[in-house]
Amino acid sequence: MTTAGQARETFYDSWMRKEGLPVHRGYGMPDVRTLERADWARTGGRAAFVQLHGMEGFTGMQIGEIAPRASLERQRHLHQQFVTVLSGRGTADVWLPGDTRRTSFEWQRGSFFAIPLNCSYVLHNTGSQPVLYMAVNDAPMVLDLFHNEDFVFANDYRFTDRFAPGDGYYSDSKRYENYFGGIAETNFIADINEIVLDSLGVKGSGVDATVFEMAGNTVAAHITSWPVGRYHKAHHHLGGAVLFGLRSEGYVLIWPQEAGSRPYESGNGDRVVRVEWGEASVYSPPSKWYHQHFNTGPGTARQLAFRGGVKHPTGIRRAGNPIVGGRPGVLVSVREGGSLLPYGDEDPRIRRDYLEALAARGVTPDMPDELYAPTP
Repeated sequence: MTTAGQARETFYDSWMRKEGLPVHRGYGMPDVRTLERADWARTGGRAAFVQLHGMEGFTGMQIGEIAPRASLERQRHLHQQFVTVLSGRGTADVWLPGDTRRTSFEWQRGSFFAIPLNCSYVLHNTGSQPVLYMAVNDAPMVLDLFHNEDFVFANDYRFTDRFAPGDGYYSDSKRYENYFGGIAETNFIADINEIVLDSLGVKGSGVDATVFEMAGNTVAAHITSWPVGRYHKAHHHLGGAVLFGLRSEGYVLIWPQEAGSRPYESGNGDRVVRVEWGEASVYSPPSKWYHQHFNTGPGTARQLAFRGGVKHPTGIRRAGNPIVGGRPGVLVSVREGGSLLPYGDEDPRIRRDYLEALAARGVTPDMPDELYAPTP
């Protein structure tokens, strides 16, 4: 019970506590597959919550497990949810409330799909080994807003504008370009480790990235890759972004804007947080904190990220990442009013530390000197 003068829990925090699962907190987790899990009555499987500092009530995460040859309980909820399969294989059934027509599809390790808003769904493990999956959603925002479990989990409203039964829902897709770059509209990716991406060099040397708009959601996913011996430009945006490691390894540096664009040079090096990343790692930078992704592994780096959608933007996320000259601020230099820091403007220690990290691993750097030319 909350006493006078004591801050109340958010509804989402109290809901997590009531669900009785372990809650893992921090700036990041080195490998979500190893996190302690417990039986979850709601799903009939085992699970854990991940609550990172940068999620800030925008996004939530569960790491779930399905026993061999078993099925989870039927789920339905008013929060948007993405599922990434970390191991195993199976099938899913999806249907509208009150409808007997079910849309079914198969999934495997590396598959990535969206659950249409408020649809009923069941996940089945068809293999002889446990299935492990990651669910990323906006449950904190929805539960805090309505603070009523029945409304969120037992609502019969049919979002027919977001889901229509049929085999094409989880197979049809289209690609195009817009002000962000490469966009794909699809509700299912067979293997996020292999799907072809579009060039987005403005984010960093050799960077490829594609945004995936799924199920009419206001949250979108994007997959980014970049070569051996290279790293991204630093940038900042609103909190709630979640980044999941798919391939290679490295580290990310995050620091508050107040520490300056050159935190070490400004005497604020103690405010820089370093988080290691690799396969199945996850991290989330807080609102308006610079963050910069480094590849120190021997192969091409690849990450899956969740952030605000492009096709269905929301005012709160747009305010945290304003449009500058017709483009998102994360793609525009800080010198032009955006939030992207050119290599030439970054703290000199950033590059020195990266070269030392590569040398320690026997990896050849591939960041040409001309990338650091002073910005006019």
